[in-house]
Amino acid sequence: MTRSIGEILAVPGAPMALDAGFAAALLALDWPQAAQGDAMAAQGEAERYRIERGVAVVPVRGILTPNSAVLERWFGWSTYRGIEESCAALALDEGAAAVVLEFDTPGGMVLGIEDAAQAVAALAAIKPVYALAAPLAASAGYWLASQAREISMTPGASVGSIGVAVTAWRAMQPGGDGSQEFEFTSPHARAKWPDPTSETGRAEITRGLAETEARFHAAVAAGRKIALADLPAALSVSEDPADGGAVFAAPEAQARGLADRIETRAAFYARVLTAHAPAPRRTTRVALARARAAEATARS
Repeated sequence: MTRSIGEILAVPGAPMALDAGFAAALLALDWPQAAQGDAMAAQGEAERYRIERGVAVVPVRGILTPNSAVLERWFGWSTYRGIEESCAALALDEGAAAVVLEFDTPGGMVLGIEDAAQAVAALAAIKPVYALAAPLAASAGYWLASQAREISMTPGASVGSIGVAVTAWRAMQPGGDGSQEFEFTSPHARAKWPDPTSETGRAEITRGLAETEARFHAAVAAGRKIALADLPAALSVSEDPADGGAVFAAPEAQARGLADRIETRAAFYARVLTAHAPAPRRTTRVALARARAAEATARS
């Protein structure tokens, strides 16, 4: 039986930093089957970045997961481990004077995101790291982008959806086989399977979400140099700071301090490459004379 990516990743109680609207089409895709997995293994590892004229480009795309090699190889989607390993490698690579994280992602799982975000921040402390939303850096994607030194957006791009959510369910009636599911936890593990139908269960679920959101906000505030106390108001679509979590188009995102520039993808790369590409080697008179002498010797 074929299952969708959304069905596989929808783990009850697992918090997601994902914009559901933008993610819907990706989550509806079929999970690659075993035969496809064998074909992927034969192809080898997916390319995680490339270096051109001294600038490394790291694509951050698809539904972000901690370490799904299947999705990374088959769809070219990014994983948090892949981003961490790329940042570690590029920090030591003398051929990369600067790094671009190019985003096209609605976000993904919370599990693993913080290590990846810290890896981006650590790299940005060593080399210039640019984030380019082309066309989307939402939720977990923006969590990562906010750690770059600068965020650019292509015209028509969107960023935001800063917040986390969780899906919880509980059996309310017998299933198709006529049996009723019951859940039990050990004496000191009441928070293990919180009951979303009870007040205490909802309080426990909300507590976990609030803690994760606090870490998300702290990372964005630090990366974007926005006072943490001011961030909820900057993200709200009303006078109520609780009305955050929206996605913003480029002009609005820039006005709210979530992005620095709006430029076409071509203009972005022209600017970054001009700033960081190695200078062309100059041919000195001595070198030119030697080259001519060698050419004359070769002809004689």
